[in-house]
Amino acid sequence: MFQCHVCGSKESSKIYTTEVFRLGDKFYLVENIPATVCENCGEEVFSREATENVRAMLHGESEPSRSIAVDVFAYRPKAS
Repeated sequence: MFQCHVCGSKESSKIYTTEVFRLGDKFYLVENIPATVCENCGEEVFSREATENVRAMLHGESEPSRSIAVDVFAYRPKAS
């Protein structure tokens, strides 16, 4: 049974989400990860199986489905 470790809610739903992971100086986008999301605060929780599958993908056990270019911005606060 689900209970959110952030807010304690027991209400959740299943979704598929996208996450960005950083390994060293490289970034990886993983799409369609199954997750449980808290209906109250929005915290996403991944199952052990999903976490292990993502780890295996990122450590070379499968090939990327495609590559994309990403624009990078360095945050700089505006002077007041």
